[in-house]
Amino acid sequence: ALALRSEVREAGAEAAIEPLVEGVDSLAGRAVCLRIEEGGVVRIANSCVIEEGRLLEVRLPEKQIVRFQTLEYIRSFLVGRMAWSKLNGLLLISGAFGLFKFDRQRVLLGVTGGIASYKSAWLARLLTQAGAEVDVVLTRSAGEFIGEVTFEALTGRPVHSALIAAGHALDHITLARAANVVVVAPTTADFLARAVGGHADDLLSACLLATSAPVLLVPAMNDHMWMHPQVQRNVVAARALGLQLLEPETGALAVGEGHGPGRMPEPETIFAHIGRLLESDSSLRGRRVVVTAGPTREPVDPVRFLSNRSSGRMGVEIAAAAWRRGADVTLVAGPLDLSPPVGPHLVAVETTHDMHAAVADALPMADVLVMAAAPADFAAMNPSHQKIKKAHAPAAIALTPTRDILLSTRDLRPAHCVIVGFALETENAVVEGRRKRHDKALDFVVINSANEPGAGFGVDTNRVTIVGPDDRDDVLPLQSKRDVADAILDRVEAVLRGR
Repeated sequence: ALALRSEVREAGAEAAIEPLVEGVDSLAGRAVCLRIEEGGVVRIANSCVIEEGRLLEVRLPEKQIVRFQTLEYIRSFLVGRMAWSKLNGLLLISGAFGLFKFDRQRVLLGVTGGIASYKSAWLARLLTQAGAEVDVVLTRSAGEFIGEVTFEALTGRPVHSALIAAGHALDHITLARAANVVVVAPTTADFLARAVGGHADDLLSACLLATSAPVLLVPAMNDHMWMHPQVQRNVVAARALGLQLLEPETGALAVGEGHGPGRMPEPETIFAHIGRLLESDSSLRGRRVVVTAGPTREPVDPVRFLSNRSSGRMGVEIAAAAWRRGADVTLVAGPLDLSPPVGPHLVAVETTHDMHAAVADALPMADVLVMAAAPADFAAMNPSHQKIKKAHAPAAIALTPTRDILLSTRDLRPAHCVIVGFALETENAVVEGRRKRHDKALDFVVINSANEPGAGFGVDTNRVTIVGPDDRDDVLPLQSKRDVADAILDRVEAVLRGR
């Protein structure tokens, strides 16, 4: 536990409360701000709602809202990959919500002289919030676009730029050897050429020669420069040397340069690729994983449909986690309430029939199938080709069951494929889940209740019971769906290693 000093501020007045859990009855139900000071760094958790000595709601700096019914939910929710601190019986957020925690991994972030370097500051912040120790190395030209003090403030660490300086003669060796991964974002056309040529005339290029860590180059430049034959030859040469490249996106370029390929990917995209490089020892690396997510929609007429409350978040988190572990992931998804993850190949579908066809197409080559989607169980027997007018609405709509996708895969599954199904129930959840595992020949069934607060559809958390080959009930605490995804894949990897 960290030694922290807390203050509660309301209506502009500050008052220290020791301990925090006592003496807050007058604040019940009100929104307050919690000031956390740790090693001189101050973080603010905005609008913490306190009731009966319990922290019930937290509005994070990222404008995400997390609500809890009891302190036990908070305690369960904040374990795992979310940074947390304990203070007098309360668990307080002191880091980023929803980011893969890098657990003090050392990231060498090189920044070269391009206009896209302003995005590098946000990348440094994401990495730092996720627990990484970020060593920023600026080239001389990068300093013309963005200053050292910016990165020092965001990372809390010194910024490096000189190859030769008193007291820093071996920086290129110490930084290179300490790094778990090196990322150069942006990578200009000039730096790409120097990296391929093996130059060592500045600190960053010398670090590339001295490191044994994986290197990710993120090119960003004018579209004509990117398409130039010499730059493309350098891209091929960089890959031949074992360097990883995240190709630029197509989009708006610098003012007056129009639209085209050459735009640096967003920091969140780069962040995801760094996470994939850091998880190098997974049994999923190089495996093919198929994941389904979200609901399906069965048309009643051209504007109405039958569906359910699934957001798709659980399947999206599983797909993202599998890709981060090095798998080749196909995500078959119905209409999602969130953006698809970086990395997996997305196959967007609408109906249960569409999802069945997509799964059948991808399954024969799969090593893992995770059916996290919630396909509609019923479809209109005779959907109308025209909008049904209210004045002529039928008294009832005849329904027919849709195809059971998971059951239909039994004859298509490769012998080595690990199969994971989900069972969302409202009563007798474990009994029904076990029955589903047996009837559909699953390696694992992930069981949860639609009635439990903080679990099921439309929330960021889940409480599940996993039943696997050992036939035991593995009951997990309430936690983020990202952590549930990792718990599922940990168990999948254990089975894969034995096949």
